[in-house]
Amino acid sequence: MSDLRTDGDRILLGFTHALRGAGVNVTSDRSQTYLQAVSLVGLDDRRSTFTAGRATLCAGPDDLARYDQVFEAYFGSRDGLPMPRPAPVSVPSYGDLPLSDAAGAAEETDDVTRAMASDVEVLRHRDVARLSAGEKQRLTALLATLAPRAPLRRTARNRAWHRGRVDAQRTLRTSLRRMGEPAEIAWRRRATRPRRVVLLVDVSGSMSGYADTLLRLAHRISHALPGTVETFTVGTRLTHLTRALQLRDGERALVAAGDTVPDWSGGTRLGETLKVFLERWGRRGMARGAVVVVFSDGWERGDVSLLAEQSRQLGRVAHRLIWVNPHRGKDGYEPLQAGVQAVLPYVDDFVAGHSLATYATLMEVIADA
Repeated sequence: MSDLRTDGDRILLGFTHALRGAGVNVTSDRSQTYLQAVSLVGLDDRRSTFTAGRATLCAGPDDLARYDQVFEAYFGSRDGLPMPRPAPVSVPSYGDLPLSDAAGAAEETDDVTRAMASDVEVLRHRDVARLSAGEKQRLTALLATLAPRAPLRRTARNRAWHRGRVDAQRTLRTSLRRMGEPAEIAWRRRATRPRRVVLLVDVSGSMSGYADTLLRLAHRISHALPGTVETFTVGTRLTHLTRALQLRDGERALVAAGDTVPDWSGGTRLGETLKVFLERWGRRGMARGAVVVVFSDGWERGDVSLLAEQSRQLGRVAHRLIWVNPHRGKDGYEPLQAGVQAVLPYVDDFVAGHSLATYATLMEVIADA
């Protein structure tokens, strides 16, 4: 019975994350209240579960339409909780087609293919905060097409190469094995190894429309570059999410991350959280020589001078500091926020981060760091 209750809670928490991804401001307090309400009305009563969610998770009239849409898409059926649906068995029917229609059928297929490619291209440039629940599901699938590459750093060791500097020792050893006969010249170059990447994701209220997608992006980067990526969330406090994102299944990883983060959709105290990061993690080696990527719109409710000082120190410790702002690539945007102006002097790259296309560009910026 306890396992069933745990599975039910996991499903309900997954639903709250789906709501958050659709733009509904679901805080951790509302999620806990929702779980308590469903435990009282009974998980098997779908209507009561629907009503309990509307009463506890929606903050205003604007959330109701999104709630209805996400509830129907997530639970998938009017009869109960989400469950795998067997694919309908279809019996193919064969008929004679006139030969003259072959060219027309091929042309129609090409038109459908072009339309699908056009839809994908449009979705790549859409603002993720404005996507519907169905479009977010398609975007999640497209995130898997990103190909992150690790930034490299040179090591003290050398490796054999087809050009570079002459490797005198290896050349001499080869000559000695040939009893002093001239040997082919050996070459060498400095070896390389992946540089650590640290991701700091802002999950405050002003970033609620992007936080879910950014954590999915962090999950993609973590599994594409295993062993070299560390992920944290920042808001009113610092939370280490690397272990939660190690789960291979993206949905389970997001549920685990949601259970770990206590300040989802809360306030923004970037200066204080960056200070905690530097004191506990940064100066001890995690950020030293690493590529640090901060995902935030720069809305700071704390001391802006503290944010500037911590950004300066972080820029000195890190190999490269990249700031990703979801509003950077939008028409008419100007960095007028006090938080953004405080960090810009210490940022190596200030890039956009509101669409799949900008995330692909970010992958290149990280790889070239």
